Amino acid sequence: MMLSQRDGLTPVGERLLLYRPPEPVQTASFADDVRAGLSGPRKRLSPKYFYDELGSALFEAICYLPEYYLTRAEAEILATSAGAIVDAVGGPVELVEFGSGSARKTRVLIAELLVRQPRVDYCPVDISASALLDSAMALVAEYPGLHVRAYADDYFNVLSSARLSTSDRVLALFLGSNVGNYEPEQADALLSAMAAAFKPGDGLLLGADLKKPAAVLELAYNDPTGVTAAFNKNLLGRINRELGGGFDLEAFEHSVRYDAERGVVESFLLARRGQTVPIEALEANVHFLAGETIHTESSYKFDRNDIEALAVRNGLRVAHQWTDSLGRFAVSLLVIR
Repeated sequence: MMLSQRDGLTPVGERLLLYRPPEPVQTASFADDVRAGLSGPRKRLSPKYFYDELGSALFEAICYLPEYYLTRAEAEILATSAGAIVDAVGGPVELVEFGSGSARKTRVLIAELLVRQPRVDYCPVDISASALLDSAMALVAEYPGLHVRAYADDYFNVLSSARLSTSDRVLALFLGSNVGNYEPEQADALLSAMAAAFKPGDGLLLGADLKKPAAVLELAYNDPTGVTAAFNKNLLGRINRELGGGFDLEAFEHSVRYDAERGVVESFLLARRGQTVPIEALEANVHFLAGETIHTESSYKFDRNDIEALAVRNGLRVAHQWTDSLGRFAVSLLVIR
């Protein structure tokens, strides 16, 4: 993997480089998005802000919940089909991963590639710098043939900056059904940007949760233990910590509903009573009526036709598709045309 003059990467250790945007830019962006999201008639907060250090840890816990089948189903696919996936791409291969988190599932693909080639270049991209760095350091320690360039930034920022300069065939990873967290037009924009950033013949491995009964889906996003509720409420906690907010987390309730017509699970924070919340950094007070909601996440579900259409609209084609043994989840190899 070649380096460009615009990378701005900092050596962190042997075989590990890290890019992190200036901290004031990140803080201003969060404040601006909170202001815009809470000042409109329909309040919303972007799910990209879930993943601060605490939020990332809570999501890791969610992945172990029995109700949240997505991680286990995808891990089953990768464990049983990693060799076939790598062989389908050809080689030598460089990995680029969007939303890498702990990279627990990625290890299977890294191990398969290192059987076939002596060196693997890996570019994880994640908004959480702490989770990204912890994961990258563990990976280089575990795999002597791995070289990591890590980007602690928003996907669109990295893709538009031309920092990802590749030489070999690329397998980009967008796993965990992350594509479902974008509204359809945003998902199109992101996949189109990914296709434009790489070369014809490069691959995108896309994880997508499949459509199923509402009771199964709603339980996956509203577990009885309350971990998902804590994950959702951490958005308000983050506003309190970073922007001087005055949210009483007990005054909000985690709420989930599945819209079968649109194929989407939507998550909200519902105000249990009327209240006014000050946010010092915004020099503003946010007013809530009893029962008013803040939309925090959309999780779109797919079928085969949906995935095919998503690929075709954005300059890709479905080359292969694998599902878990219960048919709950799909991992698709999309190839740039």
